[in-house]
Amino acid sequence: MPRKRSSPKRKQAPTTPASQQELPLLDLRAADLPPAPPDTSRPADASPRSTRTIEFLLRALPVGWRDKTRDLLVLVRMDRPIGALLLLWPTWWALWLAADGFPPWKYLAVFTVGVFVMRAAGCAMNDFADRKLDPLVQRTAGRPIAAGRVKPREAIYVFVGLCLLGFVLVLAFTNRLTIELSFAGAALAALYPFSKRYTHLPQVVLGAAFGWGIPMAFAAITNGLPPVCWLLFFGNVLFSTIYDTEYAMVDRDDDIRAGARSTAILFGEADLPILAILMITLLFTLLLVGQRAQLQWPFLVGLGVALLLFAWQLWNMRWRQRDACFAAFRNNNWVGGVVWLGMVVALAIR
Repeated sequence: MPRKRSSPKRKQAPTTPASQQELPLLDLRAADLPPAPPDTSRPADASPRSTRTIEFLLRALPVGWRDKTRDLLVLVRMDRPIGALLLLWPTWWALWLAADGFPPWKYLAVFTVGVFVMRAAGCAMNDFADRKLDPLVQRTAGRPIAAGRVKPREAIYVFVGLCLLGFVLVLAFTNRLTIELSFAGAALAALYPFSKRYTHLPQVVLGAAFGWGIPMAFAAITNGLPPVCWLLFFGNVLFSTIYDTEYAMVDRDDDIRAGARSTAILFGEADLPILAILMITLLFTLLLVGQRAQLQWPFLVGLGVALLLFAWQLWNMRWRQRDACFAAFRNNNWVGGVVWLGMVVALAIR
C-alpha cells in the first residue's frame, strides 16, 4: 500500500519570555497613577530662605549635633517665621498705643522676644497634640514628630523650657499685673492645640492665646487695662480667625478625612462670604480703636491699604485652590504691617 504522505509540521514561532514580550501601549495619565508618598524630609510649607539660613547657622555646630538641632528648630517653626510675624504686628499695635508713641526700648525688646518665644512654645505643644493627626495630612507629614525625628516627650521638654524662659522675661522686666496675666497666657497657649478636637473654633482660641500679649503690653506700660486694650484684643481675635481660616482651607480635605475640626470646615461653601464679613468687622473695630486713640489720617490710609489687601485675598481664593489659600494667609503679614505703619505715623504727627 502506498504510504500516506505526512503533512509537514509547521514551524512554531520561538517563544519569547514574558519579560521580553511587547505590551500594548496604555494612555497613562497622572490621575490614573497612585499618589506619590509625601516627602517627610522636611515640612511642605517650610520657607526656603529660612531653611537656608538655618543650614548656614548649623555649620557652626559639631556635626553630631546638627541633625537634632535642625529638627528642634523646625519643631518650633524657625523655618517658617511668617507665623511669628503675624503675632508680632498686633503686639506692636498694643505697644505703640499703650505708650502713645514709641514704646520704651525695654518693653519693645521684652515683648518682641516674648512673641517668638511663646509662639515657639505653642508650636511645640501643637505638634505634640497633633502627633497622630499630622501624618495623615500631606502638608504636615514632614513635621519632626510626625516623621519620627523628634520624640513626643522632647516636645514637652521644649514647651516647658520655652514657657519658663518667657516667664523669666516677664518676671525680670515687668510689673505684678503683667506677671499675673502671663499665667492666663500660658494656659491659653497650652489649651489651643487641643481645642480642634472639641470645637470647630480653634482659630478663635488661637486669637485669644496669641493675642494675650496685647493686654500684657498695656499692663506693662500703663499698669492698667483700658477699654481700648480690649477693643484691640477683640480685633486681634478677628485677625487671627481670618488668617488661620485661610491656613485651614489649605488642609480642609485632609482634615475632614482625619476627623479634625476648624472654622474652614465649619464655614464650608460659605467660607469666602464669612471671611469678607470678618474682614470688614476687623477694619471697623480698628477704626473704633483709631477713634478712641485720636489717630489721624495716616491710620486711615493704613486701613485703606489693608482693605485692598483683603480684597486681593478674596479674589485670589475664589477657586479655593491650596496655593491661593496659602498665599492669602501669607499676605496677612502685609495687612498687619500697614496697619502698624499707619498707626506709627499717626502717633508721630499728632
